[in-house]
Amino acid sequence: MAKRDYYEVLGVDKGADDATIKKAFRTLAKKNHPDVNPGDKEAEERFKEINEAYQVLSDPKKRQQYDQFGFDGPQAGFGSGGFGDFSGFGDFSGGFGGFDDIFSTIFGGATSGARRNGPVAGEDLRMDITLSFEEAALGCEKELNVVRDEPCPHCNGTGAAPGSKVETCTTCNGTGQERVVTNSVIGRIQNVRTCSKCRGTGKIITEPCPKCRGRGKQRVSKRRTIKVPAGVDSGSVLTVRGQGGLGESGGPPGDLLVFITVRPSKLFRREGDDLHISVPLTFVQAALGTEMDIPTLGKPVKQKFPEGTQPGQVFCIRGAGVPHLRGNGRGDMYVTAEVEIPRKLTEKQKQQLRDFEGTTSDRQYEKKKSFFDRLKDAFS
Repeated sequence: MAKRDYYEVLGVDKGADDATIKKAFRTLAKKNHPDVNPGDKEAEERFKEINEAYQVLSDPKKRQQYDQFGFDGPQAGFGSGGFGDFSGFGDFSGGFGGFDDIFSTIFGGATSGARRNGPVAGEDLRMDITLSFEEAALGCEKELNVVRDEPCPHCNGTGAAPGSKVETCTTCNGTGQERVVTNSVIGRIQNVRTCSKCRGTGKIITEPCPKCRGRGKQRVSKRRTIKVPAGVDSGSVLTVRGQGGLGESGGPPGDLLVFITVRPSKLFRREGDDLHISVPLTFVQAALGTEMDIPTLGKPVKQKFPEGTQPGQVFCIRGAGVPHLRGNGRGDMYVTAEVEIPRKLTEKQKQQLRDFEGTTSDRQYEKKKSFFDRLKDAFS
């Protein structure tokens, strides 16, 4: 497959300055990074292509050669094999770990696998709960068993045994990062990596805490009560701030994300914040009209069915639906009349219906009259 123009790959004009090129690369590289798209071969190839284009256009000499000669210039060997020689960016033998070095050079160390000595926010935790139809519509409180890391009370989160010393790492001088200079086909490359001695903490614990074994945190299970607002539905996510994973180096804790699934109702069908219910009427009730109590999420509401109610006719009860999740008010309830025809009639009942039928005319049946009018027009 023919190689695409490097400017086209990054989506920039040929006159783009270095800042524009770098910004375009950052955006595309983050979007197509293999850690963000695990198992996506197309994203992997795009990431390779984006890196190749950036390595040429970000280098003034290579960019000048490319602008003058295109892919046939002295820099042509850089992208051979579709990926180029990234020996200066780390070891790719273990998967895509080497990409961290590229990101640490370009993005200032903010990679998916890198650990920094500064505060790092804790990860978000996920929990799934199932609610009844009524609980979701009207709101409720739920007690959850949240399992997460909390600072070890024995060492106050330091990871060191009480009374022992915590020394500053001599390899990274407490920064949590070490700089490594390597040679590559494009020159000397300086990489910023997580310190191999202290693993990014910047400190060396000489005597680990016996309770947490130097982790500085312990796994704790606690019961938490959360308030579920009225109007949630399947797919809703509740965020409980600060109840997620423990932060590092003084970073804030993550959040608890509660994903909701709602069991279907035996009476109602929900569409947005509106409710639908089907109510059976007898032939006589539909013909003569009636009034009955309609169940809602609260108290029953009386609904009138006028004389001559037709099968499938829909009536609306305003404000009897689900409360709006964001804002005031509620949805509506739609009541569908289902006219039920009796079965297994006695001979007396059949004769009464025949007598009744003999007293009616087509004008009393709107659909029947309309059908025969259309039938007449079709054959006229």
